[in-house]
Amino acid sequence: MDKLRTYLNSKTPEKQDEFARRCGTTLGYLRKAISAEQQFDVQLCINIEVESGGAVRCEDLRPRVTWAKLRGTAEAA
Repeated sequence: MDKLRTYLNSKTPEKQDEFARRCGTTLGYLRKAISAEQQFDVQLCINIEVESGGAVRCEDLRPRVTWAKLRGTAEAA
């Protein structure tokens, strides 16, 4: 969540609102979730990664999900 907080804080308030809308949510929700250390759903994680251009990755938001497997980048056992 720290990466998302840092990413948002690097933007103007207008750009923060725009980013949240592109992710399919509101800035208020993102800020509340960050402060409460709330878990984002998988689709929102994906949207945040895409809309941030990879600056905030899914792994930063939900580290317990095996994203490498979903991405097809997991090493074979």
